[in-house]
Amino acid sequence: MSIRIFVPIDSGALSVGAEDVAQAIVAEATARGLDIEVVRNGSRGLYWLEPLVEVDSHAGRLAFGPVTPEDVPALFDAGFHEGGMHRLGHGLTEHIPFLTGQERQTFRRVGITDPLSLADYEAHGGFEGLLKAVGLDGAAIVKEVTDSGLRGRGGAAFPTGIKWNTVLHAAGPDKYVVCNADEGDSGTFSDRMLMEGDPYCLIEGMTIAGLAVGARHGYIYLRSEYPHAFRTLQQAIAKARNAGWLGSDVAGSGRSFELEVRLGAGAYVCGEETAMLESLEGKRGIVRFKPPLPAIQGLFGKPTVINNVMSLAAVPLILARGAAFYRDYGMGRSHGTLPFQLAGNLRHPGLVEKAFGITLRELLLDYGGGSASGRPIRAVQVGGPLGAYVPESQFDVPLDYEAYAAMGAMIGHGGLVAFDDTADMARLARYAMEFCATESCGKCTPCRIGSTRGVEVIDRIIADENRDANLALLDSLCDTMLNGSLCALGGMAPYPVKSALTHFPQDFGIAPVTAE
Repeated sequence: MSIRIFVPIDSGALSVGAEDVAQAIVAEATARGLDIEVVRNGSRGLYWLEPLVEVDSHAGRLAFGPVTPEDVPALFDAGFHEGGMHRLGHGLTEHIPFLTGQERQTFRRVGITDPLSLADYEAHGGFEGLLKAVGLDGAAIVKEVTDSGLRGRGGAAFPTGIKWNTVLHAAGPDKYVVCNADEGDSGTFSDRMLMEGDPYCLIEGMTIAGLAVGARHGYIYLRSEYPHAFRTLQQAIAKARNAGWLGSDVAGSGRSFELEVRLGAGAYVCGEETAMLESLEGKRGIVRFKPPLPAIQGLFGKPTVINNVMSLAAVPLILARGAAFYRDYGMGRSHGTLPFQLAGNLRHPGLVEKAFGITLRELLLDYGGGSASGRPIRAVQVGGPLGAYVPESQFDVPLDYEAYAAMGAMIGHGGLVAFDDTADMARLARYAMEFCATESCGKCTPCRIGSTRGVEVIDRIIADENRDANLALLDSLCDTMLNGSLCALGGMAPYPVKSALTHFPQDFGIAPVTAE
């Protein structure tokens, strides 16, 4: 019986040499006359250990990493393929502290299965949710999603069930399901990891959404910077169709649902749902006025469900286990789990799926291992390039949608970028404004002009040119952008600026206010 050795095909692992490692393992085993099977799995999300090689054993998978091609002969010399010890060994993968404390629901298969194996997917609970869904009518499916408390895993955190219910009851025979996979926020990679490591999960979630609202066609709008995800999705869709999970007779239900992937052209603003629809229709990606809402008049003018990857990927588990199972994770109105993505100045960057209610301090220290530089972590930008900079004094606030909104921040897609105490927060605030100016679609004046003027004003503040007047001007400008922009790109650009000014005034040359 051949020995199974797992080497990730995730693009994060590929970027640090996983392909060369896989080839070296095959070549070395062949030279030694060993019978092995190399399985290309997704990443476990322990990015500081990539490429992470795992070996099947009677006790479970054994982890070795980070492995280079040069390490491979010594690994075989040590008998790693038979449970032998080596300096790169970490014991049983499931016992690595980074993984043991997680609550992996959406990511329960990622890193464990062969991403394109339907047999693997089904053996690990795949399509259980869809098989439940085909026995229900649309309203019953929508009720299950509504009762679960699932909210959009983007900036607005809008209840998914309400959106689906609107499309379900919208008039007309033609409806669509669109997955927003334009994961453009800095420090985010959960969508990519899932699409590359468990593509059938997204396919299943979108198919359930189609059955729920009466849509017969779905689109995955994928950013062009994800070529590996594109190829994986294309292959997975073809395999799912051939097996009867997509097409004119989904799972023998007599109902149809088709799915295809469309590539974006690299515009950050197309992460906004209406700009994405414009791009899907072959037009320039510019934000639409609302109303009408996409749920009423979306893609090609038809009622459209729009959710991001993490929202849709949570749906199969909700249908399979029931609304209460999912709802019982989390706190307050923030139900379920969220894959938090740890990036920036951290010793252990990677993906941590936890229920809402965990704190930044726990994520940064217990999972992230503290800063890579060894210096104190000064700030964390939460929720992408337009998210607020959260200072150390707020690291113990539970990660909950309402708690973060109350302090002028957002959780967004769960991306966390850490900065140590050498970071210049005024320069970072300037970058946020510059990013907005670069990525603005140009349709509305507050975003198009406001962001450009914002960069200029911050430059004058940093240069100590008439600082008080320019601070007042910047505050007024942020207020205009926040309340007058057509979409969240301009509306949220003030978040990092205002948070930097509030929590790090000394970086702008302002004396901090001290309590008397």
